[in-house]
Amino acid sequence: MLREYTAVIKQDEGDWIGWIEEVPGVNCQEATREALLASLRITLAEALEFNRTEARNAAGEGYEELLVAV
Repeated sequence: MLREYTAVIKQDEGDWIGWIEEVPGVNCQEATREALLASLRITLAEALEFNRTEARNAAGEGYEELLVAV
């Protein structure tokens, strides 16, 4: 399933910096806009997988996973 997130990006003193609005801690800096977007995608995917693993580990055994829509 494809999920969409909002990247906030800007050029600052020659470099490109960006954040993912919905996920604290996902931010990157790169020399080009294209490299920044690629880096944000990779960092976001890694953060989501890390959070998923942490939640499952914290739940222990016998947990249930449900989709939640906002």
